[in-house]
Amino acid sequence: MTIQWFPGHMAKAKRQVQEHLKLVDIVFELVDARLPLSSRNPMIDEVINQKPRLILLNKADMADETETKKWVEYFSNKGLTAIAINSFEGKGLNQVTKAAQQILAEKWARMKAKGMKPRAIRAMIVGIPNVGKSTLINRLAKKNIAKTGNTPGVTKAQQWVKVGKELELLDTPGILWPKFEDKEVGLKLALTGAIKDTILNMEDLATYALNFLSTHYPERMNERYGISSVDEDIVKTYDHIGKLRNVLGPGGTIDYDKVSELIVRDIRNLELGKLTFDFVDEELKKELVHN
Repeated sequence: MTIQWFPGHMAKAKRQVQEHLKLVDIVFELVDARLPLSSRNPMIDEVINQKPRLILLNKADMADETETKKWVEYFSNKGLTAIAINSFEGKGLNQVTKAAQQILAEKWARMKAKGMKPRAIRAMIVGIPNVGKSTLINRLAKKNIAKTGNTPGVTKAQQWVKVGKELELLDTPGILWPKFEDKEVGLKLALTGAIKDTILNMEDLATYALNFLSTHYPERMNERYGISSVDEDIVKTYDHIGKLRNVLGPGGTIDYDKVSELIVRDIRNLELGKLTFDFVDEELKKELVHN
């Protein structure tokens, strides 16, 4: 399965980001704390180039806290500052301006030495759709300026937003890459709602979810469904969950479509607790192989 989803407004957004980079001092790269790598756009490094960057691990309230700490350390080892935030509740946002000031301290010192007056930091927020950019802007600005929604692609235009006297934000539409070379990345994004459900087969998504849980969170799976592994015959696993949760169709048969929807919904609603889908240890192993 290769997912292709690259609407015209996203191609335009990429061009806009490149054009507006010269207007900003720093880029705030917003990623989903549950999948800090899978929710990064592979084009971002190429587009941003050498511009200073702050990585914001959003939706940290939904992610495995132990793994989030590992990701902050992982990015730090790469020379990047990352902070965990929850833009919906406003948690961690007081660190954003401070972190940006630290990253830009040398540049500001040079400007001051040249006799230039201090001004607000100009930052651009980038990220894939549905990662929470509009919610973050509204929280930082303390008013509803940016449109928000649970559907990918709500933000369509760019706008400057003032955040106190110290920060000015340039919002950008979400950018999603034209092709997922890695099937698993697409499934992870779909599972967390970054891709519209209509693009993927819900049964494929639920089956991936069950296999993921049995590998990484068997105890959570056992608490919720009374099983800690997936049967070789996946239908038996679906039958078990369907009977347990009374997801039945006509004549008492298992409604497999509804079981699939239930599994995905359980994950999104945190019925299995806080989950992370990208793991630092696995990424480090891949990097060792490639190096």
